Amino acid sequence: MRFADLVDLFERISATTKRLEIRALLAEHLRGVSESDIAPMVYLLQGQLRPEYEGVELGLADSLARRAIAQATGTPEETVRARASRSGDLGTTAEELLRDRTPPPADRGLTLSDVYQELTSIARSSGEGSQEAKVERLSKLLGRATAVEAKYLTRFTLGKLRLGVKDMTLLDALAEVYGGGEPKQARPTIENAFNVTSDLGEVASTLARQGTLEALRSLRAQVGKPIRPMLGEREATLKDVLERMEGQAALEYKYDGLRLQAHVPRDETEPVLLFSRRLENVSSQFPEIVRDLPKALKVRPAIVEGECVPVDPTTGELRPFQEISRRRGRKYDLERFEEEVPVRFLLFDLLLEGEEQALMLPYPERRARLERDVKAGDRVGLATRAMVEDVPAAQRFFDQALADGCEGVMAKSLAPGSTYRAGARGFWWIKYKREYTHELADTIDTVVVGAFWGRGKRAGRYGALLVSVFDPKEETFPTLCKVGTGFDDSSLERFTNELRSKQVKDRPEEVVSTLTPDVWIDPSTVLELRGAELTLSPIHRAALGRVREGYGLALRFPRFTGRVRDDKSPEQATTTDEVVHLYETQVRRAESESSSEGSEIEKAASGAKNPHDTS
Repeated sequence: MRFADLVDLFERISATTKRLEIRALLAEHLRGVSESDIAPMVYLLQGQLRPEYEGVELGLADSLARRAIAQATGTPEETVRARASRSGDLGTTAEELLRDRTPPPADRGLTLSDVYQELTSIARSSGEGSQEAKVERLSKLLGRATAVEAKYLTRFTLGKLRLGVKDMTLLDALAEVYGGGEPKQARPTIENAFNVTSDLGEVASTLARQGTLEALRSLRAQVGKPIRPMLGEREATLKDVLERMEGQAALEYKYDGLRLQAHVPRDETEPVLLFSRRLENVSSQFPEIVRDLPKALKVRPAIVEGECVPVDPTTGELRPFQEISRRRGRKYDLERFEEEVPVRFLLFDLLLEGEEQALMLPYPERRARLERDVKAGDRVGLATRAMVEDVPAAQRFFDQALADGCEGVMAKSLAPGSTYRAGARGFWWIKYKREYTHELADTIDTVVVGAFWGRGKRAGRYGALLVSVFDPKEETFPTLCKVGTGFDDSSLERFTNELRSKQVKDRPEEVVSTLTPDVWIDPSTVLELRGAELTLSPIHRAALGRVREGYGLALRFPRFTGRVRDDKSPEQATTTDEVVHLYETQVRRAESESSSEGSEIEKAASGAKNPHDTS
């Protein structure tokens, strides 16, 4: 496959924001692609070289890319810098500088294989002299490229491809191509294969190799490939939770920690792998879990899930999430942090047991096997759980969870169909947290998409952020609110510095907003907010038209809780469906309270004693 053909697809996708058109373009180009080319094509469309969990990065900053462009075009590096500053896009600058050059002959043009192999070699370069080697390779690649090819090579190198091609759209396109004329029926099978492997390139190449959906049955859960996590819904009361689950449920402590998926290989010489909720390999940050987990498991290989929680080194009591966040991203002083911020891994699910795909079993069976397979100790244990069949029992367990330092509880269905639904969100799992005040009952995880410069004492840094939620149907980030409360001076300084590299000149295509901030920011950072209530908004676009025509939903009086959800990807932020559910729950609660107050007024008017009157 010629690289020019893929670049033509990039150009056509860039010319539209309509998801159906993008899907049609993808399906058109995926048809007939060879087995050897389809995985690289899919990875490049995703803006990556390998599955996200492998963490393969090119390691080329703007400065190195500028040097490569300068060498490839014979242009002084300062000129490249100046032109990029004017255009706001180094890729556009590369295209402009190469536009007047005689393009390479067609028979010497780049193939997709050429590009993929060279980019992979750049990513693998390490050690002394690696930066020079990376610049040299990229320069030679640009020298062989046409002007428009150079534009996209540069953008890809910098991680700024920004085509707006989301995983779900690629899955739709694959269903269109390999669904045998019935894409809607084929889509769940393809998505399930992706959720179990977290590797869209492998899914695509498997389909291309055999041409039928049946081939995907060979893709199973295996150690080393993280499974996309199952997610829960929310309910406002324990009564609602039990009604959803037909009167009985398993309640587990909902710990305020870091959700991890642990992969323990059969061979004891192979490493244990720990993956965060966003499929990031965090094994190096928790060496004590890597050491002790194999000792606690009686069956190998195994894939287990649990919550990594900070504990008090003296009392063993649970500590706040902010303490474990001190260990996130650490490369040095790990032994010191292991002592200062000790953790315990509390397991709540079993996905692979030996050679058996345990995720296909109902929840009660998975939990029973987990209890059988785990020998609890200081570092590894089981999530506290109770079976409940009425609200009083559920309330007692919930109160105990709060007393023990938890956020709330997670209710899990006991029904025969309660298998582990990788990558799915539903009412098989329901989380419930206490409503401590009359504020919104739960926090909302939002994605930063823009910033406004501060004034007065906040001058020179961000004063407020524009944040969005995620719309999974449209694969967009519609705005929910502006937030400037809850930040201290040091956190605003930190956000200004950290988000500076994510600033973009124009509104990202996937962001839906009527507001124009001072700075647009590429959606990547997830912040936890709390607010007074959700209200209808003619300005913000979250769940536009879902409650009232022409209105979205907005968070009133939002404030930052201090928690950066670096364990979540932008697509794992709160969804528009969740926001609508929270709004409807809030409305039902308000109506119930209003009805209750009205009843008391009527009683008082008729001479009945008010039950709240203690006089």
